Amino acid sequence: MAHTEQAGQPGRLSVRTDVVDGTLVVAASGEIDQQTGGTLREALEPPEGAAPRIVIDLRHVTFMDSSGINILIAVHTALAEAGGWLRLAGAATPVLRVIQLVGIDGFIECRPTVQQALES
Repeated sequence: MAHTEQAGQPGRLSVRTDVVDGTLVVAASGEIDQQTGGTLREALEPPEGAAPRIVIDLRHVTFMDSSGINILIAVHTALAEAGGWLRLAGAATPVLRVIQLVGIDGFIECRPTVQQALES
């Protein structure tokens, strides 16, 4: 299992990545917005030779604006074109509400836990 961490400004966004059974798992913590989106986008680059599968753990994300939504859509599209998938896990109520309001839960699977996202 590989592991990397990227930290933005304190209280803004930190990202931890692991590879679990060939799937990139990205755990984000903090706020995803225009200023911090680059950190998330960089973390969502699958390692060379890895399967095009990503789970984003959103349990500790407290805010996400349209910048985050646009990143999720772009990553989903790129992975789908490569024969892979993107799944979201553990989104807290405020973030899940944004995901549901814009309708991306209609084409990106949302699961309560990372484990369920990896298994489904």
